[in-house]
Amino acid sequence: GYSLPLQRPSDCRETRYFDISRLACGSCGAHQRQSASGSSCVCQPGYRMVSSNGGSSIICEKCPENMNGVTQDGWNCIICPKGLTSEGKCKCLSNEILVERSIDGMLLSEALCIRCNGSEHSLSASDASGNRCVRCEQTFINVSKSCDCSSPNILTGGLCFSAAESLPPKGVATVRFGQLGLTLTSAWFLQNLQSSASACWSHSNLTACQALGNMCVMNMNSLSPASADACGLFQYIYVNTARLGIVHSVAFWRHNLPWLYYSDQPGLASQVLEANNFPTGFSFKGTDKDVKLRFIAASFDAAGNFLKWQSLEGGILQLCPDTQTKLDAAYAFGTTYQQNCKISLSKILLDFPNPIFYDLFLEYNGDDGQQSLWDVPVLNLNLQYSEMFVNQGSNMNNWLLTRRFFLVDALSGKDNSLGKLPRAIRIASKITISIRLVPHTQRGAIYPPLVTVAYTDVLVQNPETQSVKVSFSVSYEMNQSEAQTDIALGVLGGLAVLWSLLKTTGWKRRTGNSVIDLQTVLKFLLFYAGDLANVFFLITVGTGIYWLVFFKAQQFVSVLLPLPSQEEDFVTYIACAFSLKALQFLHLLVSQLTLDIFFIDWERPKGKVLKAVEGEGVVKSAAAPVSIWRTYFIANEWNEIQTMRKINPLFQVIAVLFFLEVMGFSNLALMDSSSSLTRSSESYIAPWSRTLRFGVSAALWLAIAFLQILFFSVFYERFVEDKISQFVDLCCMSNISVFLLSHSCFGYYIHGRSVHGHADTNMEEMNLNLKREAENLCSQRGLLPNTECQTFQVSLSRKMRLHYDRIHETLTRKRGPARLVDSSANTFEQSTRAYNTMNKFLSSFIDHVHKEMDYIVKDKLLLERILGMELMEPLEKSIFYNDEGQCFSDVLYYGNETTLLIFDILFFSVVDLASQSFVLAAIVTYLQQEVFRFIRNTLGQKNLASKTLVDQRFLI
Repeated sequence: GYSLPLQRPSDCRETRYFDISRLACGSCGAHQRQSASGSSCVCQPGYRMVSSNGGSSIICEKCPENMNGVTQDGWNCIICPKGLTSEGKCKCLSNEILVERSIDGMLLSEALCIRCNGSEHSLSASDASGNRCVRCEQTFINVSKSCDCSSPNILTGGLCFSAAESLPPKGVATVRFGQLGLTLTSAWFLQNLQSSASACWSHSNLTACQALGNMCVMNMNSLSPASADACGLFQYIYVNTARLGIVHSVAFWRHNLPWLYYSDQPGLASQVLEANNFPTGFSFKGTDKDVKLRFIAASFDAAGNFLKWQSLEGGILQLCPDTQTKLDAAYAFGTTYQQNCKISLSKILLDFPNPIFYDLFLEYNGDDGQQSLWDVPVLNLNLQYSEMFVNQGSNMNNWLLTRRFFLVDALSGKDNSLGKLPRAIRIASKITISIRLVPHTQRGAIYPPLVTVAYTDVLVQNPETQSVKVSFSVSYEMNQSEAQTDIALGVLGGLAVLWSLLKTTGWKRRTGNSVIDLQTVLKFLLFYAGDLANVFFLITVGTGIYWLVFFKAQQFVSVLLPLPSQEEDFVTYIACAFSLKALQFLHLLVSQLTLDIFFIDWERPKGKVLKAVEGEGVVKSAAAPVSIWRTYFIANEWNEIQTMRKINPLFQVIAVLFFLEVMGFSNLALMDSSSSLTRSSESYIAPWSRTLRFGVSAALWLAIAFLQILFFSVFYERFVEDKISQFVDLCCMSNISVFLLSHSCFGYYIHGRSVHGHADTNMEEMNLNLKREAENLCSQRGLLPNTECQTFQVSLSRKMRLHYDRIHETLTRKRGPARLVDSSANTFEQSTRAYNTMNKFLSSFIDHVHKEMDYIVKDKLLLERILGMELMEPLEKSIFYNDEGQCFSDVLYYGNETTLLIFDILFFSVVDLASQSFVLAAIVTYLQQEVFRFIRNTLGQKNLASKTLVDQRFLI
């Protein structure tokens, strides 16, 4: 690498120049100094050039004593009769022109200062450069019949006015930069304000009137109550020229004057913006004229000269550079456009040395095919017209709408104190074009667009290092009160309260407690959290899919997307849904991890065995022990199905991500009218809509999950494996029943008693038993004779539950150390006795041995199935409800797929809305699923070992 010093032309002293080949300062020769451009040398005053090849390659020679001046081109010496300028060249008096050569180009030895002939026949005067005589300005001729504007006539701004004329008040040539707290006397205003106002007033000079209006706009259309500033002079002329009539039947557009204001009548802004619709409708699909906003602007320079009609396409109003295609995308109807960048002050000063003023219109074709224009009002956020009008907030009645605006004003801030640079400039740092849809329209009718402009005042200090943030946007909005989400939330929220009360009532029945205590209130709140989460989820999903379908599929525009500020309620609903659903999910997790479960072993000893009695030295016969391996086997199978789901979580996440990022469904979430799944890299990419992002992602999650569940239920469980049914079959083949209690007095029972009497047998006998069962040579598997129903919902009596708890207290004793041989033999024996006692009690209870704790078997009523609660209380006898739907899966992930799916969708959406990244949301969602699955497996396994006496070391 190479290093070189940074030097700028401004770093070079007076006797040095900036060498553009070396990019560094170089020394000028003898009798030389830096040129005005700084990139070459020129001769000092009193010296002429002998030769020049650019840069420092010049030779200077001193002029003779009798020739004290140098010609304008610097090559010759000449006598200057009327003195020298600071550069050593000849100068002449006012109204004289300098002549250095004869008419044939011969150099004169002495320069001539020839006075222009101002007589009545010639009426000439020197031009601004002093090089030739031209006709006097017409106002001089009109007033004095000469080229002089002597007293008592009034000379202002290069124009002459008669003292007898009624002129506007004396104007104040100041410009206020409110954000800087700076008020300065503008050189431009000082030179042109009074003359423009006088010429507009006295002579109805069109250019002067436009120039006066431009100065008012440069002063932010603001009136000073204490003095006659630019807007004060404009208002003075506007009020006193009513006799001239109006233009194009516009009451605010005075003849000869520019149209600056709509009116200072309070409340007029709402009439301008909402009283009349734009005459043409718009569509998303149709001819180019139907899908483009054809803005056109009349442009003027600061002096009031009309420049041309300009279409806004091409980036006329966009200060940020971009490709032509992306700049033109701002005016595609329905495409929300945003452009933000930071621009250096030096570039702004270079690109906008003089302001350009725009009067904006929207072009359309009338009924007769005639091209017509519709005025576009401007809301200047910096305007300070009076205390009555404040162009802030959403109350249109306080707005004062204007017409003309500019992008950059580097002219009014010049007061000649910094030479070529202005002291301050004003930049349109934020421009927003708002398009509002007419309510209940079916043909794409809109209100007149509104241009909102916010200006930033910048104090010029070091343009090379200073920069300004600018933005340009086009937004579309409609009256969102048409979306009845608040009403839906109120109605469904009320229904959720009733449903939660029913759930709480059912829970109270199942716990066998009729007292309303703090636990009851807490349980109601937990139920209500889950139900309210479902309400929020239904509303947000419905809203997201509604906007997705109706906005993207419409031809004639009838709905528009909510603005980012209008999406706050929607995002809040999603956050509430996620928070409440997370609470419900944690409640579900805790409920499943504290489940009471016991495996009832129906196997009985086969014969007797001889057993030595420890300490006595004798051998006695005892019942043959029953193998515990069947119980361990069932416990392991139960442990495996605890986190089984109806969908594959990994496939779900990958499939959603595939459709969003690979197939391009994410492009449907862009705030434009296109329903294409692909976007060109050269085209403008609209900002994301949070509503559409949620709608697209939620729709894909639900669609893919529905297909997975459909495949799982219709094909996989029928033709591959149904693990829930297989578990019930396995219990029957193992001669083990499962007793589950999810509440104090409610649970589930899986009847696994073998119809063959024994399950602890060899392979030959097992196959023989299966063959007999297939040929219907044995009884059926159901709890009741000649029935097949093996699964039941159980509603226990209070007496049954108390007896169960007494045995359960010894069963749930503290476990010993995790080694194959427990050091606490006494504890182990107590647990074993408690296990055998519980097994004997439950098996005898199923066999109707305890008449005081008997049970009945019945079917649930349809109303009970719908409400999810039991209407009959088990006072004397417990109740077994036939369950063909295997409802015991409610204590597993399998039976709570809806809750898990909604939680996953909301988790994915919350991460995506926070990060604006579908990929990150998918990764974090999958990690969340795995973390909770691990927690559910680990703690569920501990609970299983604790409640069933199955050693955790055998759960694999």
